[in-house]
Amino acid sequence: MTKSKFLQTAAFAALAITAAGAVQAQTKTLYVGMNGGNFEKTYTQHVFPDFEKANDVKVVVVPGTSSDILAKATAAKGNPQMHVMFLDDGVMVRAIGAGLCEKVKDTPALADLAPGARLKNDMAVGIDLGMTGLAYNKKMFEEKGWAPPTSWMDLADPKYKGKVVFQSAAASSFGLHAFLMFNRIQGGDEKNVEPGFSKFKDTIGPNVLEYIPSSAKISEMVQTGEAAIFPLTPTAVAAHQEKNIPVEYAQPKEGSVVLMVTECVIANNSEPESAQKLAAYLLSPEAQSKALQYGNIVPSNVKAKAATPEAEAKLKKFHEYMKTAVTLDWDTINEKRPEWNSRWNKTIER
Repeated sequence: MTKSKFLQTAAFAALAITAAGAVQAQTKTLYVGMNGGNFEKTYTQHVFPDFEKANDVKVVVVPGTSSDILAKATAAKGNPQMHVMFLDDGVMVRAIGAGLCEKVKDTPALADLAPGARLKNDMAVGIDLGMTGLAYNKKMFEEKGWAPPTSWMDLADPKYKGKVVFQSAAASSFGLHAFLMFNRIQGGDEKNVEPGFSKFKDTIGPNVLEYIPSSAKISEMVQTGEAAIFPLTPTAVAAHQEKNIPVEYAQPKEGSVVLMVTECVIANNSEPESAQKLAAYLLSPEAQSKALQYGNIVPSNVKAKAATPEAEAKLKKFHEYMKTAVTLDWDTINEKRPEWNSRWNKTIER
């Protein structure tokens, strides 16, 4: 190769590298804080790609629990490193109170969200609908000839003595929800938990086989015949059923408790316009239908469709449950939770 030809080739190579760099520089990166596992896999593989192609952006998941993500957002409040975050509803209320979220811009999808999915003047919105109700060991109930449960007070039925599994109200949203619904039935509310604490020990308490920190042990305890009835969500029940574990969901007549994963656009982030576009896309029927199909993530947009008639029937039933679901006073809960946790550990779970 002649010297001039070599220089010409080198010049073209340099030009190509510069052009590639320019293209790469134009591709923005949006960071989304969310739960790892199923959420991260579903969104990364099936939901984000269409948005990335349409908007020339790369969406990167920052995985962690709601508490982890909140801690990261709080630490970087002056210079946010994330653009959008997914948090459980109760944790999201804390994030909004701390000034970490900006209002989600009005889009057609907002009008199509299920009741209760819009938080605090649209500072955050539900992305995955859930609810805590009752679940039961179908095999055991059939063998004993028991009718399915219909009320939170069934947890206190003497026939379930030693067969109730209760998640710790100090460690689990499921346990906290069940306790607060019991408290409401006894005449209290989130501002007054005295009825719940004073009556739990002599009603539900004697039936409890074990207080568990999370729901991870339930599948094992159902299969060994230890657990008869326990607080759980329809989504978790469906996951057990897919593994052939004989669990069934029952909607309490007093209502289940709303348990949502919510999204918010992080205030003062570096790409506010793109972050708002992503948040809007994630509320669309198209995005939520994919999240449902590939991750069993229940859509908050009522126009989202399931992939099969069977799945559509389940989704319709789920939306029926939402009509009687109770939304708790999370401002009061977040304020009082440390005090309740201490009291629960000392007087109930000791």
